[in-house]
Amino acid sequence: MTDEKPYSQACENNKQVILEKLATVFSGSGTILEIGTGTGQHAVHFATNLPHLTWQPSDHPSNYQLCEPWLSEANLPNINEPLALNVIADDWQVPTISGAFSANTAHIMSWPEVEAMFRGVSSNLQLHEAFCLYGPFNYNGQFTSASNRQFDTHLKQQNPKMGIRDIDELKRIGSDNGLVLESDFEMPANNRLLVWRVHGT
Repeated sequence: MTDEKPYSQACENNKQVILEKLATVFSGSGTILEIGTGTGQHAVHFATNLPHLTWQPSDHPSNYQLCEPWLSEANLPNINEPLALNVIADDWQVPTISGAFSANTAHIMSWPEVEAMFRGVSSNLQLHEAFCLYGPFNYNGQFTSASNRQFDTHLKQQNPKMGIRDIDELKRIGSDNGLVLESDFEMPANNRLLVWRVHGT
């Protein structure tokens, strides 16, 4: 039943605008790894509307089964079973992928986990393949809105290791792993969609 499924209002609010960008970035066929699938709402929406792709959900080992009610109800042929993925693992043990996507993860991961995410994405993608990262980001060490500043404070109260990441720091770890920021799209509610492309180290 619908009321038994986990639900994220943020996913409902942003899924269509993200889809419009993903449809352009991931225009070819292949498997897309979603890091931090959460409820599964994004996975279902994207797999439904991008039938040329196979969607590979994944999440932290403590959370990766959260999406199963949504996936089971949708019963789509192009969504794989969700994988338990700890980004700090040396070997992610994911199938061959041709792209990666993650939404609202960088600010809830610790910084070493963010670095590990970029490292793992880079090691699993081939030249010119893309990694799309959605969420709020800072620029030149500054918050882009008062609401983002408040959100960052809220995150740090929960866990000092969390917080909104600065684009310059992300560019640095991207560069260290052969990922170049190709596009930076403005999105609703003071969010961005960053498109990183593998250019080799």
